[in-house]
Amino acid sequence: MVNLQTTFAGLQLSSPLILSSSGLTRSIDRTKALVEAGAGAVILKSLFEEQILMHTGHLLAHNEYPEAADYIASYTRVEAVDEYLELLRRAKAELSVPVIASINCSGLESWTDFAQKLKEAGADALEVNIMRLETSRFYDPVAGEELYLEIVRRLRAVGLPLIIKLSRHHTALPTLVDKLRAAGATAVTLFNRSYQLDIDLEREQIVGGDVFSHAGDFAETLRFTGLIRGVVPGIELAASTGIYGWQELAKILLAGADVAQICTAVYKHGPSAIKDALTGLGRWMMDHGYQSVDEFRGRLSYASVADPSLFERLQFMKYYSGRTQS
Repeated sequence: MVNLQTTFAGLQLSSPLILSSSGLTRSIDRTKALVEAGAGAVILKSLFEEQILMHTGHLLAHNEYPEAADYIASYTRVEAVDEYLELLRRAKAELSVPVIASINCSGLESWTDFAQKLKEAGADALEVNIMRLETSRFYDPVAGEELYLEIVRRLRAVGLPLIIKLSRHHTALPTLVDKLRAAGATAVTLFNRSYQLDIDLEREQIVGGDVFSHAGDFAETLRFTGLIRGVVPGIELAASTGIYGWQELAKILLAGADVAQICTAVYKHGPSAIKDALTGLGRWMMDHGYQSVDEFRGRLSYASVADPSLFERLQFMKYYSGRTQS
């Protein structure tokens, strides 16, 4: 019998598979079934400050009394935060695994305010979703990076383990991750899946694209997990995007992830996606003579493979030039 237990962000986990922040964790009853299937921890649906502000704007647009604006804004914010805190308290009371809160704020002051409330409500850790898309030609990318670091510095004082969820759209991810580590981040999540755009050709309009990840997304998750594990010491890694079954789970652990987050597969297949992934991982471990996850984690990271340039190859010609033609 293999041991799937592991640790992440200072927490003891029964398995290395975490239920990602999504609508799946909005319902505690549904989340219970996923925990029973083997999820080692759950990340609650993100509390988006932007969403609160949009709701406030909607209410203000339908309000005939301008003097009530401050009251409406304050009430909407408090109501949204209180609803989230109640979800967190119930999750802590009814789930048998660590519960990680998730926030996405647009203003610096909001981060610590939200985080302190989440700590008081019992959150075991905090995943911080800072993904931004800058559209100004005059935006300073160095200032953008500094914003990430300042958020981490402020949140560090709250005392919760900090997991920073990043997008893949950064020029030098290892450098940024190392700076986040130095600022006080406990871990990073690679990667946050961004909202997808599409075009309706019949109506000639911009529309929303597919909300689910695809098999091809896993390649970038695998590359950067292995790379960052090999070059940035002292920070833990959660792999997200493209984790569907036991094969991706085994591969990402070999590359050096501490845990993997699963979402799309659960939406499509329910609790069996988690159970099947862990069963398959256990079977693979037995076939390869591993008794615990720690025995093989990181064996194929950037720092461990004989040819690290495998992680650096971006151009097809570099790959095909080393192959003989048939």
